[in-house]
Amino acid sequence: MNHKVDKQEMIFRGRVFDIRVDDITYDSGNKGIREVILHNGGAVVLPVKDDGKIVMVKQYRYPFDKFLLELPAGKLEINEDPQVCATRELTEETGYTTQKVTKLGSIYTTPGFCNEELHIYLAEDLTAGDHAREEGEFDMEVFEYPLDEVEKMILDGRIKDSKTIAGVAYYKMRKK
Repeated sequence: MNHKVDKQEMIFRGRVFDIRVDDITYDSGNKGIREVILHNGGAVVLPVKDDGKIVMVKQYRYPFDKFLLELPAGKLEINEDPQVCATRELTEETGYTTQKVTKLGSIYTTPGFCNEELHIYLAEDLTAGDHAREEGEFDMEVFEYPLDEVEKMILDGRIKDSKTIAGVAYYKMRKK
């Protein structure tokens, strides 16, 4: 580390994230500013059915004003176990339940300005049921694809969601 923090100021507190601005001094004596988004993190679940198909959701993403195909995921509550969150989001978004959840890994989504960490889980031995979506998820749709089709959609740009791409990569590495 080649700097010291002179001052930290929380400039925004929101429901999803907070924003902090840090005034820093580099070892050289030069001053700098770092704007940091503080986020509780989240959990992602890659549900695989007995036939090998991956369960995905298509949901509207406000910042892009379009629907994206992605793995089910959700924000962690304060001090929430990420596996509990992943299991909850699986049921909430897809209706599937399971007792077999395995951690695949985790990713830092945008480490240049945000401390969000997403924990990625594999869900197997799925049991179909009813979803319990939140208000902003009512237009969500569930799809099932074989792994090779998901890979094609990643390569041709139909899937651009980073947590989904990382989840599929973890899954493929785990299968080897």
